Amino acid sequence: MVTRIGVYPGTFDPITLGHADIIRRGAKLVDRLIIGVTTNPSKNPMFSPEERIAMVEREVAALGIANVSVVGFNALLMKFAEAQGATMIVRGLRAVADFEYEYQMAGMNQQLNAGIETVFLMADVSLQPIASKLVKEIALFGGEIARFVSPTVRDEVLARVERLGRLGDS
Repeated sequence: MVTRIGVYPGTFDPITLGHADIIRRGAKLVDRLIIGVTTNPSKNPMFSPEERIAMVEREVAALGIANVSVVGFNALLMKFAEAQGATMIVRGLRAVADFEYEYQMAGMNQQLNAGIETVFLMADVSLQPIASKLVKEIALFGGEIARFVSPTVRDEVLARVERLGRLGDS
């Protein structure tokens, strides 16, 4: 019997309720879903790769989904997916702007390996505006982020913002 393996890649800096929604729904499409936590210095991460992996692992455990695992990677997505034995890339979409970028990426990925399909999942309507970048920005300016992340992630983000504020005062 063939095992269907999917990869849901991202920086997850931090993991949001929108990410959790895609994880929950994506896990139903495959026998095994691998959350690939990648590095992306251009996104100016708030958390280190190790911190983000631990954060995602904790959030996945809280979801109670048995067929999901978390793996860090720093490579071309298709090389990572091939190494994991994946046949599917799961991507979440929030808006038309996401689709344009993701459509281009899916086309390039298909050129690299036509055997790995990209599947797009629309974010739940209530979660569509949530973006990690905006969550960080709201927190940095003292806004409330509880509607966008789990309580534990909220605490971690606020602790990091406080620490960054102290470093800025030096």
